[in-house]
Amino acid sequence: MATAPNDALIVLCRACATANRLPRERLAKGGICGRCKRPLFSGEPVKLTADNFDAHAARSDIPLLVDFWASWCGPCRQMAPAFSAAAGQLEPYMRLGKLDTEAHQAIAGRYGIRSIPTMILFRGGREIARQSGAMPQQAIVAWAREAARPA
Repeated sequence: MATAPNDALIVLCRACATANRLPRERLAKGGICGRCKRPLFSGEPVKLTADNFDAHAARSDIPLLVDFWASWCGPCRQMAPAFSAAAGQLEPYMRLGKLDTEAHQAIAGRYGIRSIPTMILFRGGREIARQSGAMPQQAIVAWAREAARPA
């Protein structure tokens, strides 16, 4: 996990994946990327790709909840609005992202995705929880909050 001095957190920009230091006490207020000047949080999932997945999963001090999905998957399409709405409830204490398993098969293979939708929660680049199957918004929020609690 990344570390920053003076009780600051490393938060990656959702737009350009630049690491930004954000004082822990200002996390709830969000922040602006020092590089691209865009908001660090928008209440929407980040589109994850081969170019930004590893950075978001490993370099940020906040957990990353990833929805592994595909456009042909009915349950994935059904869960998409609930996952997007959950981002509004879980940010800024957790980043949500979506990874298209058809477009990024190597990443899906790395994590052994066998059924979709599958959500994986990462902290410090490591998988800490996994849940397969479509869920409604409040179930996603409850599961993610419980799974992110320190052991």
